[in-house]
Amino acid sequence: MDPVIVVGAGPVGLSLALALARLGVPSVVLDETPGQEETRPARTAVLRPDTAAFVGRLGCADALESAGTRWTAWRIMRRRRLVERVAFAPRTPDDAAGPAPASPVHLPQHALTRALRAALAREKLAEVVTGSRLADLEQDEHGIIAHTRGPNGTWWRGSYLIGCDGPRSTVRKLLDIRFPGRTAVERHAVAALRCELPWPGEALLHRSPPRQGGGPGSEVSARPLADGLWRLDWLLPPGRELVTPDALVARIRDSLAGWSGTSPAEPGTGSTGTGPDGDGNRWHGPGRLVPPYELLDTGVHTVHHRLARHWRQGRAFLAGDAAHLLGALGTQGLDEGLRDAENLAWKLGLAWHHGASELLLDSYQAERRGAVAARLRAADQALPLLRDGRSVRWRTVLPGAARGRSTLLTDGHLGRGPLGAPPVYARTPLAPPAGAADGPLVETVPGAPVVDVAVTASDGSVVRLHDRLGQGLLVLLVAPGTTVWDRRHWQSAGLMPRLTSAVAALPMSAELLVTESYPGAAAHTVLLVRPDGHLVTALAGVRPEEMTACAEAVRGGAHGRGAGAARRAGSEGAPVRPAGAGGPAGPGTSGTPGAAPEIGRSDSSDVLDSSDASGASGASDGAERGGSGEGTTGADGATDAGGATGAGGATGARWAAEGRNGGAEGGGTTGSAGTAGAPSPVDPVGTSMLHSESD
Repeated sequence: MDPVIVVGAGPVGLSLALALARLGVPSVVLDETPGQEETRPARTAVLRPDTAAFVGRLGCADALESAGTRWTAWRIMRRRRLVERVAFAPRTPDDAAGPAPASPVHLPQHALTRALRAALAREKLAEVVTGSRLADLEQDEHGIIAHTRGPNGTWWRGSYLIGCDGPRSTVRKLLDIRFPGRTAVERHAVAALRCELPWPGEALLHRSPPRQGGGPGSEVSARPLADGLWRLDWLLPPGRELVTPDALVARIRDSLAGWSGTSPAEPGTGSTGTGPDGDGNRWHGPGRLVPPYELLDTGVHTVHHRLARHWRQGRAFLAGDAAHLLGALGTQGLDEGLRDAENLAWKLGLAWHHGASELLLDSYQAERRGAVAARLRAADQALPLLRDGRSVRWRTVLPGAARGRSTLLTDGHLGRGPLGAPPVYARTPLAPPAGAADGPLVETVPGAPVVDVAVTASDGSVVRLHDRLGQGLLVLLVAPGTTVWDRRHWQSAGLMPRLTSAVAALPMSAELLVTESYPGAAAHTVLLVRPDGHLVTALAGVRPEEMTACAEAVRGGAHGRGAGAARRAGSEGAPVRPAGAGGPAGPGTSGTPGAAPEIGRSDSSDVLDSSDASGASGASDGAERGGSGEGTTGADGATDAGGATGAGGATGARWAAEGRNGGAEGGGTTGSAGTAGAPSPVDPVGTSMLHSESD
């Protein structure tokens, strides 16, 4: 069967390709860049615990530890007063969950991308093709064809295609999918510098700082990075006024001086100048020092809120910045993009190996678009309160809410509440049928992420539950005393033999795990967990029929194995092997044994430029220019004007369609096959909060 084509080689696409490779699915990543990541210290990513764990499972755990940092606390100040301080749980050898929340991981985005590329280079089922810009695509009932131009321009045939090519996505334009939303919701000046601040290891959000006017809209954040670096963000007033270098340096000095101690010139001595003290420091104004610092990188980060109308069209999907833009009030666009990749990977893995129902493929849009839409709605509801709330009543904007503004901001930055918590797929199309999931209540509701408890695997190893995600269904038995008794005894006693037989009979691959306890679960409770870590249901004891019904629901009902076989056999042209699968080297390759032959390779000069091919999107171009901002640094993994390629990309084997020189035969027109899933019940696009891309 043909590989999966991933367009774009940013963090989302690379993660998606890695996840597919671990499921035995070959992929090819079309990267229009030369493959070299620009070093930008001010362009950083903040990964929540769930997305950091996902990246770690892909082989990047060492990079997260070496290039990233976990904060010891988060504090919010207003003027000169500490409003709130949240302490994070310290790292422990077994990473056991404690009463305190886990810290996010903060690291430069170029370090994350390089680690993902390095992990992908070790995968035999994946290939990144640099210098390949998408120009056209066609799809039919058997597969999808992508035409690229550039140094490696050719035709590629795949089973599915995912557009992870950023806010100006060529895939989205070729599919003629609208991208409505709001432009320049927030703007931030950004700086990366090396210095010492009074709270080492702690992140700070300072509202209305006195040295910057103390107005209701002024705000600065400071977040530590590895090696003594800090990233500082200043909220800018609405408008498109340029931030000059002098103005940015003034902001840096004002902030650092406001956080420093008292200078040798005590207040009231008449000293109002600026100059060095005996230790080489400088003070700015009366009574405040500007501590020494080294400025490494600066920029302006512009936040946009946009949501693609459809995330699936036939065999083509959108993910990451190509599907959504967000980032106001501490929300993280890269977090959502990585959740897209994790959600889609296991579904495409089932589709590639066994065939898939339309329900399973449509569930990606229903779950992920609904989750991002809810996040955008929450941010748009909170923005008037936090940015222009002088005359807005809290209960009008957030009915029933009695929470402080600082708490709401903390939620966004720390991954709590509607602004930041991991999504709950409560209305998923993959929910078990009524009556098949009437089990005992546990603290995790169906559709929510499971708690990362310690579990015992079949080989006797004790690991974390999240470490086993990504491969198949997990069946977790709550059995107190398993760590006391020898494994040889309890594996053949009680419920285990019957449960082992029930797991082996499930209609999809599954792994049986045992845990001492799970929050809210009684002994002998059986939990079914999806490959992406979301709870399917909890059952009281071993109930094989209910377990089978739940597994059938997770895979989208009957796969239609005949249809899957037809798709595998129906691709026109000779089948092409992934790189490293054996066989002679193909023409035009470097001659490496086992390289995939390149059949019918076309000249890249035969096709139009991608900008010509994407004219179907019409007036969206003008509005989407706002989707990347002007001179932005792409802070926190959100949109970057200089990174128009966006997130995406992955490994994969090279595949070329036979007889495709200069044109594709028999394929349907772009986007002709299939329809998108049903609209999400929570959709901010349909409200007045978001306007059309042509506005």
